[in-house]
Amino acid sequence: MIVWLNTNSVPITNISLNSSETVINVFVTEVGDIYFGYTLNSTSGIQKLTSNLTNSVSVMETDSRCYDVFINKDNYIYCSIDDHHKVVRKSLNDTLNSTRTIAGTGNAGSTSYMLHTPNGIFVDTNIDLYVADYENNRIQLFHKEQPNAITVAGSGSLNITIMLNHPTEIVLDGNGYLFIVDYRNNRIVRNGPNGFYCLFGCNGCGSAANLLRIPRSMAFDSFGNIYVVDDANHRIQKFHLISNSCSKLN
Repeated sequence: MIVWLNTNSVPITNISLNSSETVINVFVTEVGDIYFGYTLNSTSGIQKLTSNLTNSVSVMETDSRCYDVFINKDNYIYCSIDDHHKVVRKSLNDTLNSTRTIAGTGNAGSTSYMLHTPNGIFVDTNIDLYVADYENNRIQLFHKEQPNAITVAGSGSLNITIMLNHPTEIVLDGNGYLFIVDYRNNRIVRNGPNGFYCLFGCNGCGSAANLLRIPRSMAFDSFGNIYVVDDANHRIQKFHLISNSCSKLN
């Protein structure tokens, strides 16, 4: 696991993990705690790095790999289990390994209460859960403690949104706008006051600075810049936030 400071081109930290573990994803909290999904032989789950970044402790065991990890404001940890078609949750204050399925049934499907290969997940401040429903080409919104979802983007939405091709990540910004990694369309899309539109990678796939090739995930920094895991180009792309400026015309 490699860590860069924003302004450095050379990594400041290279964290060595168990050589047998396959690390699938990383989630960093606001206070700097690092959680990661892993598989090791026949076990899967989520571990947390200790404060000295040299050891890790198990915080959650699952029946298959966690494609994505999210921790909400109430200290609950979420895991999307893509090959079991569900999202599970556990309280980090619970010392037992008691998990609860909060989205999906464990079987693949396209109804409002089912998922098919869920990928990225995001939990907002209302504890509503957004899921990138990969094989169903849609983004599902599960309101708090509700088993049935609303399709907010992609296939099956009751509103005019945008067609998606295997979305892998969903992020909300501070204004509640959705940002979606549209994996097989090689682009990042978002919604705003005027609906959905393409943000990056809008001219097909490629390796130029304004193009992507099979993007997998994205994240914001505290300045509003966007980082994208550009999978097939083997790189991390940073898209700078540019504030609009106005000048008075004489």
